[in-house]
Amino acid sequence: MTGTGLDWPGLMRAGLQDLRLHPDQFWALTPAELGLMLGLSGALAPRMTRDRLASLAARYPDAPGQAGAVKAEPMGDHDDGIQ
Repeated sequence: MTGTGLDWPGLMRAGLQDLRLHPDQFWALTPAELGLMLGLSGALAPRMTRDRLASLAARYPDAPGQAGAVKAEPMGDHDDGIQ
């Protein structure tokens, strides 16, 4: 992995040659799964902590609006078993 993104040629080489994955198996993996298979646990992303989650939630809010505002779920044709 580089400072600006994933090293796709290196990851493809590791997955397809070293791990002997078929291309469909390689592309079905997430970067975290591939990193785990390659023994890079924790190397692809920092550990999720409460502080990191709060930082990410502030940086990438679910919807624009006031912090902490609760939006009603849209009504639909789904049956969630609640009457």
